[in-house]
Amino acid sequence: MQDFETLLKGSAEAHGHLCPGQVVGVRMAMLGCELIGLDNPRQLPQIKKIIVYVEIDRCATDAIAYVTGVKLGRRSLKFIDNGIMAATFVNLETDQAFRIRSTEKSRELAAGYASEIKDKHLQQLEAYKRMPTDLLFKIQSVDVKVPIHNMPGPTRFKATCQSCGTVVRDKKEVYQNEKILCRSCAFGAYYRSHH
Repeated sequence: MQDFETLLKGSAEAHGHLCPGQVVGVRMAMLGCELIGLDNPRQLPQIKKIIVYVEIDRCATDAIAYVTGVKLGRRSLKFIDNGIMAATFVNLETDQAFRIRSTEKSRELAAGYASEIKDKHLQQLEAYKRMPTDLLFKIQSVDVKVPIHNMPGPTRFKATCQSCGTVVRDKKEVYQNEKILCRSCAFGAYYRSHH
């Protein structure tokens, strides 16, 4: 794996700016990969061995994706909308998995790790680079059973919504009142049609 500064620079370029979230995400991803035994997850054959579940849609998620090479389109990046600065790294070959969560105390401790910087944003950015791993993150060894329909690779399962006729892939259909439905028909859509 490339060194931290190289990955941070590339991550910030891919994301569009450098911020404390980029630092946290790069460090989290490097640690996650180390814990599950992958040193080059962006390249074959390791790219086929990793899935990452992210729990927030913030800057750190872009950094995690950059460092690990996981992508929604490759089905190796999974988004669980918990609003928590956390990610779970899974090695599909060994079944090892670790959930890493950013601690809230790291925010409070930032001033002590970069006291020479007065700007709060820049202070956090530098402090997160310097802070020991055990203060920045809480690490849990976890079990993650990735269902076959959530694995990377070609579509294995599809169904047709009996209300609107849309094809639903990867076991994302819903069964209500003995009917197969897409999630929009079952629960309502996030959009409103103009017809």
